[in-house]
Amino acid sequence: MQHKSWESRRALIARNFLFANLTGAELDKVLALARLTRYAPREIVWRKGDYGNGMMAVLAGHVKLGAREASGKEFAFGIVKPGEIFGEIALLDGHERSVDATALDACEILFIDRRDFIPFLADHPDISIRLMTALCARLRRTGQQVEDSALGLCPRLARNLLQLADHYGQPTAEGLRIDLKLSQRELGQLIGMSRESVNKQLGRWRRQDLIAIDRRIIVIRDLGHFRHLAEPATAIN
Repeated sequence: MQHKSWESRRALIARNFLFANLTGAELDKVLALARLTRYAPREIVWRKGDYGNGMMAVLAGHVKLGAREASGKEFAFGIVKPGEIFGEIALLDGHERSVDATALDACEILFIDRRDFIPFLADHPDISIRLMTALCARLRRTGQQVEDSALGLCPRLARNLLQLADHYGQPTAEGLRIDLKLSQRELGQLIGMSRESVNKQLGRWRRQDLIAIDRRIIVIRDLGHFRHLAEPATAIN
C-alpha cells in the first residue's frame, strides 16, 4: 500500500467538516500531532473498554464499529470509510471505548493522541464547536438506528443496502454495484438480525432478480424497487 503524501493528508483533513475552516498552517500543526498506523484485514483497532486515548482518521481501508454481548452475539453499528474520522468522543473525555473497532481490510489510519490534541484545542476554540457538531450528527444516526430497529427485516435490510450504496455504489451495466465485500453475518450485525435471516431475504431478492451477488459483492438491479422496499409501510418480501 502506498504512503499518502503530506499534501494529500492535509487535503483529507481539510475536506472533513471538523477542520474545513483551518488555515494551511493550522492543518500542518494538526498533522504534526498525528502518526500513521497500519492494520491488517480483520485486525482489532481497539476493543470495547480500552482506554480512549485519541481520535483516528481513515486514509485507506474500512473500519467496522460494533460490540459483542456476553452471550457472544455481535452487533455492528457502522462502517467508517476513507476520509472519515472516528473516536472523537474519547478525544474529548478520555473515557473507555464504547464499541469495538475492527479493520475490514488493509487500513492506513492517522492517529491523534488526546494528550497532544487538547492543548491544540484550547488554542482553537472554534474547533470545539465543530466537534460538538460531530457529536450531534452521531446522536442523529443513533436515533435513525433506533427507528430502523422497529422495522421488519425486509425494509431494514433494504435501507441498509441503500445506505451502503450511497457510500460505495458504482454504476454498472448490471445495476448499482456496492463495492464493499461484506459477509452475510456482517450484514446481519449491521441491522441486528441473524445471518440465516439475511441469507433467506437475499435469496428471495435474487430469485426476484432484484439483486445479484458475486463473491460477497452485491449489485442492486432495480434501484427504484429497492427504495420502495426500504419504506416502513412496505410489506413486500
